[in-house]
Amino acid sequence: MSPVALITGITGQDGSYLAEFLLRKGYEVHGLVRRSSTDTFDRIQHLKDHIALHCGDMLDQSSLDRIVRNVRPTEVYNLAAQSFVAASWNQAIFTSEVTALGATRLLEAIRNVDPSIRFYQASSSEMFGKVQETPQRESTPFYPRSPYGVAKLYGHWITINYRESYGLFACCGILFNHESPRRGLEFVTRKITDAVARIHLGLATELRLGNLDAQRDWGFAGDYVQAMWQMLQQDQPEDFVIGTGETHRVREFVEIAFHHLGLNWENHVVIDPKFCRPAEVELLLANPSKARQRLGWEATMPFADLITSMVDADVRRWQSQANQTEDSATSSQFKPRLFDTKAA
Repeated sequence: MSPVALITGITGQDGSYLAEFLLRKGYEVHGLVRRSSTDTFDRIQHLKDHIALHCGDMLDQSSLDRIVRNVRPTEVYNLAAQSFVAASWNQAIFTSEVTALGATRLLEAIRNVDPSIRFYQASSSEMFGKVQETPQRESTPFYPRSPYGVAKLYGHWITINYRESYGLFACCGILFNHESPRRGLEFVTRKITDAVARIHLGLATELRLGNLDAQRDWGFAGDYVQAMWQMLQQDQPEDFVIGTGETHRVREFVEIAFHHLGLNWENHVVIDPKFCRPAEVELLLANPSKARQRLGWEATMPFADLITSMVDADVRRWQSQANQTEDSATSSQFKPRLFDTKAA
């Protein structure tokens, strides 16, 4: 029988890449989605004939119990979260409910339905926050600097607690920043590449950003989902830091993105204090040596290639939208005229 995976957050960047990866591995893939009046399936539209989607909510224990009981997965990947750091200050309670307590509810569902299910928790480098050592490894003390980081830290520790209390095969992947053309437009990386594409096509003239000196360890999301799977294939559950081992400033990201299309970033970027965090995380840098040694995992996409692939994808997207608009306008010119058949 094929292994069965349940992915929360399947409609997000990581969920879509993970679903693709598991399908290639021969898995039966199920995803948890929230009922919504709007379509949020863009990232998995090409997969919908190959996966099963189940309506549920990380805020609702009964729906999680029901889905786990009905699907009977061999592996559960918890990628669901309110994951936009900037929004977590304005939605601190919601972030806590989904990102922190949501993980607890899912662990409870596994414990009650089938404790043999293997569980992956998406932890975050934001838990390191005000870093206590550089680079950051699995034993580095945590010091989160946002409600999101605090909520992720709760999810991380409750996963460890359930592992130690109930013997669950539960792993945490402490993933550093990972990007792709599927990244949400609210994140600074896509905000940059989308703006560069629009400026290049004459659709915009400026890009407003906050702290250009913040440093991050950026990798390709498609690489990182493989590490998630590898963690659940080990003999014993362990936690792993996943990153490239390189750090770059936001300024570098901006320079490469603009240069790729022959633009001078200084002519277009405006520093706007409203985009600075209340408590900034200045530097994140992974030490992925444990993942390299135990999992045989390494990031494969160079920093510059990641950025240019995102810029190119945004250029294609805007060009496609422009072509669709032109086609629609042209077709409307040839619509048949409607005549009033009533007698005068």
